Amino acid sequence: MTWRLRWSPSPAVDGLGAFEGVEDDRAGSHPGVRHIAVVGDVYRFTMHAGDRDRAGDRQRQEVKGMRAPSGGPQLVLGHGETWWLSYRMRIPRGLAATTGFTHVFQTKAPGKGTLPMVVMSLRLRRGVALIELKVGGELVGETGLDPLYERWVDVDLEMRLAENGWVRWRIHDDARAVIDVERSGVDTWLPDQVRPKWGIYRSLRKGPLPDCHLEIRDLRAYQWTR
Repeated sequence: MTWRLRWSPSPAVDGLGAFEGVEDDRAGSHPGVRHIAVVGDVYRFTMHAGDRDRAGDRQRQEVKGMRAPSGGPQLVLGHGETWWLSYRMRIPRGLAATTGFTHVFQTKAPGKGTLPMVVMSLRLRRGVALIELKVGGELVGETGLDPLYERWVDVDLEMRLAENGWVRWRIHDDARAVIDVERSGVDTWLPDQVRPKWGIYRSLRKGPLPDCHLEIRDLRAYQWTR
């Protein structure tokens, strides 16, 4: 068994065709403005204070799923499979942790009304800004966000997709391991497939939030296979 590279888009070459879908202002709250774009070798997600999702109490600018090759068939993540998603992420200070939800990564099943399974969020807890990972609402790990602002950090998420699955979550800042945690016996699956999502999805229930953006690059997806 070994890790097999299944997806490695180049923003400059593949553009947004690397993803199954792009949710850029799907409610039409900010017409004529592109919120998800390629800037050099980076995918950039921009959120303006006035942007709204279809539910007016939240904002969403996300991409979903993977296509390999770019513009080709959807890459399906199936039941019982083990996947490793790897990428680099830069969080500017304008993208603040909040007491409501501010998600920067999710896994969901296709279709309306499905809840997220694995969620990476920026959370303000007892006045401390954190980046956390939850599976099915259960906290897997968290670490301080402040030292990570304005830096390119490496994010790795390994997942066995099953009702009795497991996850391993790592963040590295250069050669320094910021967090490396894993949890078994967690439900990482919802029928009929897992779809990763990157971008900004945040609640406005605690009040308006300022303009911000998120950057990701060097996206890779590996499958554990023979």
